[in-house]
Amino acid sequence: MEQNRIIRSDRRGPGELRPIKVTRSYLRHPEGSALIELGDTRVICTASLEEKVPPFLNGRTQGWVTAEYAMLPRSTEVRVNRERTVVNARSLEIQRLIGRSLRAVTDLKALGERTIKIDCDVLQADGGTRTAAISGAFVAMVEAMTTLIEKEILAALPVEEYLSAVSVGLVDNTPVLDLSFEEDSAAGVDMNIIMTSSGKLVEIQGSAEENPFSREQLDSMLDLAARGMLEITACQKEALGPKIDRLISRLS
Repeated sequence: MEQNRIIRSDRRGPGELRPIKVTRSYLRHPEGSALIELGDTRVICTASLEEKVPPFLNGRTQGWVTAEYAMLPRSTEVRVNRERTVVNARSLEIQRLIGRSLRAVTDLKALGERTIKIDCDVLQADGGTRTAAISGAFVAMVEAMTTLIEKEILAALPVEEYLSAVSVGLVDNTPVLDLSFEEDSAAGVDMNIIMTSSGKLVEIQGSAEENPFSREQLDSMLDLAARGMLEITACQKEALGPKIDRLISRLS
């Protein structure tokens, strides 16, 4: 497929991620926490353990993973209002996505009758906040799980493999990886891909803004996402460290 040559505002190639960094144990009090930096996007993710499950799971001898997501008032150029009693539709959709994605790689039976609550707060937004939140939340969740092993409550890590997420799209009819806000606003297609480290797809969210896109273009975007996910997973592994990586890799 012939592609147009595009010049991205930050001079990246079409298949390049923005600089990425994950800092584990970013906060003192949560059982798990991580700050993920993806270009100018910053998301802080925490994981809190509760020794109970939602009422609909009582007696089913399994655990649960759930999430909340919010953008801080000046995470964007224009101040957004705090979500106090009512969560807006976008945040609700994203937090459900985060929860679904994390549960896809969690052995809920092995977790036992306890809940891991994930909180993702966007400190600064420049595109890709939901995908960054998923990748950072995975690190926070795994760190929280390791506390159960350290306390000898669990014998093994109840996670099946790594999970990460990234955005892809068509800009000037060219498949590109990891869209900034500027690119997202101009993209003909914007997609979010959630994938495991073995290459299995958890969720694909995408739509065309004006013109339909081809199956060939879809395949190109999926290939870009898969390559980007390798770099994100490597960053997650570095943040978690070799000891925890061996616990996950043993199951993968």
